[in-house]
Amino acid sequence: MPSTHVLDEARDLVTKRLAELDDERKRLERALAELGGRATRRASRGPGRPRGSAKKAGGGRRRGRRKGGTRADQAVKLVQGSPGISASEIAKTMKIKPNYLYRVLGDLEKEGRVKKKGRQYFPGK
Repeated sequence: MPSTHVLDEARDLVTKRLAELDDERKRLERALAELGGRATRRASRGPGRPRGSAKKAGGGRRRGRRKGGTRADQAVKLVQGSPGISASEIAKTMKIKPNYLYRVLGDLEKEGRVKKKGRQYFPGK
């Protein structure tokens, strides 16, 4: 698995390139507008958002917070209730994909809220 340093550098490079492309798009839209053309502006969907997900004119309502706290809190409760539980068992119980849960569990390990031994997770502090 690549080191965290390599991943951080890759993320930084991609973020920097996206900012450059966004600046270039803005310059081209201004140039087109000055030439009398109409710039094609995307609705404020943001990158990677599917069509129709832009906020509605009436001020879209945000979904409320899930019951039971954050995913991290839910995972910690499961580990405390079943010491030695595996990530795949936690993911099945929480009804989420394991690849997302591994990120959550990694952060929880760094915080000391859970400890990993092999494939099993145990309560931290």
